[in-house]
Amino acid sequence: METFNAVMASIGDVMWHDYVLFTLLATGILYTVWSGFSQYRALTHGPAVLSGRYDDRDEKGALSHFQALSAVLSATVGLGNIAGVALAVTLGGPGAIFWMWVIGIVGMGIKLTEVVLSMLYRNMDDPDNPHGGPMWVVSRAVADWKPNWAWLGKTIGALFCITLLISTTTGGNMFQAFNVAEITNAQFGVPTWITGLILATLVGLVIIGGVKRIGAVAANLVPIMVVVYLISGFIVLGMNFVDIPGLLRMIVVHAFSPHEAVNAFIGGSVGMAVLIGMQRAFFSSEAGQGSAPIAYAAARTKEPVREGLVGAMGPFIDTIVVCTITALVILSTGIWNRDAQMQFDPEPEFVMVAAEGEAPRWSLEPIRVPEIQGDVELRGGEDVFVVVEADHSERRGNNRHRLMGEVEERDGEFWVSSWRSLETDSPPQHTDGGLYVNYPGATLTAMAFDSAIPGYGFWMVLLAVWLFALSTMITWSYYGEQGVVFLFGERAVMAYRLIFCALIVVATLGLIRTDEELNNFTAFGTGAMLWVNVPIILILGWKAMKAYKEYIARLKSGEIKYSDNPPKFREIILGKRVDD
Repeated sequence: METFNAVMASIGDVMWHDYVLFTLLATGILYTVWSGFSQYRALTHGPAVLSGRYDDRDEKGALSHFQALSAVLSATVGLGNIAGVALAVTLGGPGAIFWMWVIGIVGMGIKLTEVVLSMLYRNMDDPDNPHGGPMWVVSRAVADWKPNWAWLGKTIGALFCITLLISTTTGGNMFQAFNVAEITNAQFGVPTWITGLILATLVGLVIIGGVKRIGAVAANLVPIMVVVYLISGFIVLGMNFVDIPGLLRMIVVHAFSPHEAVNAFIGGSVGMAVLIGMQRAFFSSEAGQGSAPIAYAAARTKEPVREGLVGAMGPFIDTIVVCTITALVILSTGIWNRDAQMQFDPEPEFVMVAAEGEAPRWSLEPIRVPEIQGDVELRGGEDVFVVVEADHSERRGNNRHRLMGEVEERDGEFWVSSWRSLETDSPPQHTDGGLYVNYPGATLTAMAFDSAIPGYGFWMVLLAVWLFALSTMITWSYYGEQGVVFLFGERAVMAYRLIFCALIVVATLGLIRTDEELNNFTAFGTGAMLWVNVPIILILGWKAMKAYKEYIARLKSGEIKYSDNPPKFREIILGKRVDD
């Protein structure tokens, strides 16, 4: 697994090179300026569109605006927030949150552009089951431009679908299942594979009903999930209200200066904060990935820009609102830089484990867990770590490292029986002699809530993680399904659904163990989609901008009318047409 993780990290370094991040940032700035700061229109006109005031009973599509937005938010306002923000803080420090904000704002411009393009080129052969997304955009745009080159557009579309399926299986599926299994195991000791089976069954029951069932489930779940989560977050922040100004200042300061290592937090350079913050924001908001336009293409509307403005609301809700609440909860409770829960006395000595001729690798012998301090409850199979000083890390800008181990119960006592190894020329040195329980991803957020609201916090996050993960996997299954339809046709859909559900179980079998592995895994899938979709946005984005400016001109002139009798909220959730 260590070799596989190293390979994934190397691929991720290429996919998320500084030049890639600068390109993404520049793309967001480009369409923000080109559209005349469409963020304003998204936050003012978008809610009116969402309410159904501009609906027409003759419009074709499968979902209402609200259902489409809910489906997309179910894939973004979820573990991308709960686990993704925890990863950002753990690996990049508080400054990573600032860069998430930046991407959240400029990502609205990217999302507008890609959704409008998807609506302009969507396949409406079956009005009740439209198909859209970057694969249709590039294949149809190239065919319109040069009919003899239609094969090229289809090839690029197929390439996007391959990256879509990679991201579906990693971030949209296995990332979710892993986090749910970990947090459920931490709370109840339920074997992770059992959680995987339950998730696979629940997801399968929904996705077999197609896009309309997915939209209906999302429209009912998402508003409840978001409201409950935000209320809980505000309660925690209310308890730590006096700390909030200082936390916001810390986020801004450490966006441009490194944060020193403190206890469980092993430090983060500015470059690490930028890298992790942008990665997590793009994963959370999906801006530039090309996934969200697939769901929006199923919306009932004859105005592509109208759906684009609804789509642009997504990154704001997801990254600016929900991610910020999550980050402040984690920072205000101090769980991110917690003290060691156990203390070795004396400190265990490191041993060389590398074979002759190999690079030096160091580890620890099995050792009994020292007396536990506080309310921590250990279980067999739980991951722990020690913080050590060794060779300099370019990514973190210091010489701090985590050495992971696994707890085993022997005759009523706990032992760390299986330690990983650390490749370093110089022997590692303990920093504090402490042993820490590892809280990967969503578990860290759960512990943050529970430390502020004992008992309730963990239950709330546990419920949110289950619901968010289920809705995310359901929506991402649809994204991947549309890629399969483009590549192989409708005949391959059922086989795809079975494979998707099987991978949920695979993700819970212990293949992923740490924050770093989790980050490498999801970064690979996200990066693969960006490499194909962003060039499409840059080359064809002018068409979206032209349509946007024409729509806004019509809106300003009063040509676009709205209804004085919009549908009721329940009708919007159910996806009923106007006057149905």
